[in-house]
Amino acid sequence: MQSDSSQYDSDSDGSSVKDGGLDTPVVVSPGLHTGLGPAFYMLTVHLREGKDLVIRDSCGTSDPYVKFKVGNKQVYKSRTIYKNLNPRWDEQFAVPLDDISKPLSVKVFDYDRAWNDDPMGSADIDLTSLEANKETECKLLLTDRGKTDYMGFLLVTCTLAPKSDEDKDQFFRKSARVTEPAVSKKSKMQLWSGVVTVVLVEGTNLVPMDDNGLSDPYVKFRLGTEKYRSKFKSKTLNPRWLEQFDLRLYDEQGSQLEITVFDHDTRGKDDFMGRAVVEVGQLEKDKTHEIVQPLEDGAGVIKLLVTVTGTYGSEVSSDLANYTPHPLYRDKLLSKYSLVNFHKSIEDVGELQVKVFRAHDLHSADFGGLSDPFCVLELVNARVQTQTEYKTLNPEWAKVFTFQVKDIHSVLEVTVYDEDRNKKVEFLGKITIPLLKIRSGERRWYALKDRKCMHKTKGAILLEMDVVYNHIKAAIRTVNPREDKMVVPEQKFKISIMKNNVNRVSQLIGVVMDTGRFIQSCFDWQSPARTITAFIVYLIIVWNFELYMLPISLLIIFLKNLVVAQILGSLKKEHVEDDYFVEDEDDEDEEKEKAINEVINLAYWALNIQQEEKKSIVDRYHAIQEVCLQVQQALDTVASLGERVKNTFNWSVPWLSTLAVIALTAGCIVLYLIPLRYLLLAWGINKFTKKLRKPNAISNNELLDFLSRVPSDNELLQYRELRPDVPANTATTRKKRS
Repeated sequence: MQSDSSQYDSDSDGSSVKDGGLDTPVVVSPGLHTGLGPAFYMLTVHLREGKDLVIRDSCGTSDPYVKFKVGNKQVYKSRTIYKNLNPRWDEQFAVPLDDISKPLSVKVFDYDRAWNDDPMGSADIDLTSLEANKETECKLLLTDRGKTDYMGFLLVTCTLAPKSDEDKDQFFRKSARVTEPAVSKKSKMQLWSGVVTVVLVEGTNLVPMDDNGLSDPYVKFRLGTEKYRSKFKSKTLNPRWLEQFDLRLYDEQGSQLEITVFDHDTRGKDDFMGRAVVEVGQLEKDKTHEIVQPLEDGAGVIKLLVTVTGTYGSEVSSDLANYTPHPLYRDKLLSKYSLVNFHKSIEDVGELQVKVFRAHDLHSADFGGLSDPFCVLELVNARVQTQTEYKTLNPEWAKVFTFQVKDIHSVLEVTVYDEDRNKKVEFLGKITIPLLKIRSGERRWYALKDRKCMHKTKGAILLEMDVVYNHIKAAIRTVNPREDKMVVPEQKFKISIMKNNVNRVSQLIGVVMDTGRFIQSCFDWQSPARTITAFIVYLIIVWNFELYMLPISLLIIFLKNLVVAQILGSLKKEHVEDDYFVEDEDDEDEEKEKAINEVINLAYWALNIQQEEKKSIVDRYHAIQEVCLQVQQALDTVASLGERVKNTFNWSVPWLSTLAVIALTAGCIVLYLIPLRYLLLAWGINKFTKKLRKPNAISNNELLDFLSRVPSDNELLQYRELRPDVPANTATTRKKRS
């Protein structure tokens, strides 16, 4: 809001009042000066903006912020506006006052990183001159104590409201609830109104701040009193951070997420690069929003994923107590994702609804033998969480969440954590559920597993899920690039994983070598009957071979494996077992690696090695680790590809195998009816003109994209269901919806 300074007339104390464009005298409310006044006053101050502030930095600007004091007590401090002599804060705060005879002191400072902050002027507001229960607009002329130099002015709005004894008791009870330490959990209520989960993805077109035309950007976030600082990225104007963090949201502290970008300097003060504000209070709760936020003054763009979740209270829409499904809602959903509507919103494949009821017999993470559990649900990059239930091993969350399904081959991850002090969490258990394995409308218990989802750990969780999707959209999405999860655990080299990957690749090589030996045995007449049979089959196939017979041969393999799978019953009965977590080789390797690093550091310290030599050895050690990690990942890629092909033919995921059969059948018909040269001509025209027709299209291989949806053997182990340990009187299973 721009204000004309000529419309304001200063009083002798540096403040004035403007009402409706005309200067009006300050009206003193009866009782404000007498001892018979109210129990206390609530002063609300709206810091709007500053004008013509003084220069304090060598670059010709300042980084101003404002402090408000009553007596010797600071009651509020504004945020810092960087490189601006006409800053606009637009901040509001309220403070209770017992005595209004003391003026409100307003001081402006210039923020300096390395030195003391420089004063930029001050002013006082005489609170006794304010009219009760009425907004008073003030223009505060800034001066140095004992000087009359013009240093600019601030525009603020003040409201002084008398309060009764009842209001005083209510206010201080509410204030005590907010300021009480988070460790005081005897009330069994979380003190915040929600959790804002932010994924800092990337920045684009940031401003150059260094002599080389680049920058070393990092980002600071502030939500009320909650703060976070990202890592800095060296020499780039398009950094990619991929950092995830949580900020707690309090009703009394506002809902503006302040984003400030700086350039990291090894010497001196970090340079301000840009700023933006996101109003998270206006975002739909329990839904992940992709926000592309431009910085002020065209200083670039920051991309975020923001979710407001973990809400608490009976008025929250995600509580099951408030959830009343419309009788026709599911019918509308089925109509929306019916086969005839496959051409509408091709990216909107379906919808998943998850009801999180409760957990049973969780692991005790606190000293008292209890835990403070909450549950996090993740579907690729969408992330929501429940409220925290304190001091219990059997929490009842009673929440319902809805996810938009972009890929039916996504996996729902449900993780239970224990909340500790200082926003730290402790892992309690996890399950991974592929969407294609969900039994819609069935309420059932799931056994929790360890971090890698390989073995059972203590506890179980009661869920009910319902997924509706369009099969044609899902099939189209299957042969397009898969959405990558932005925040994933950092990969590390581990001896046990390397051994496992070597064994997996060895098995694939063994299959190829066995096949080669079988063919060679036919040529060597090791078994005359087998050689004669193979020779006759070879002559018949070569003499009668047509290209359409190739997909027919693959269909025969699918049919054979389907019959075998039906006979063995692997499609009808899921593998359920009891498998408790035992500390495995991976954890032993981690302990060994930590011990080795500690021994190396201790040896360096004991032998007092030169710093340069120490750095050289450490660099070599890290380089060897990186090479070993690359080899480990390459082996995993090769082994996973072979396992995915095998699992496609083995009907490990019936939906995908059915899709492959349909595609092979269609390919067989097309090859039979259309000459090969026409097919190659159409394929070539499509490939050569794809960039012209769709400039932003991502080059992809449809076969590899299809195989990326088929789980490897390790993933099948992670997705297997284990028998939950739930007493008979606790088990709650509802039959599948008809």
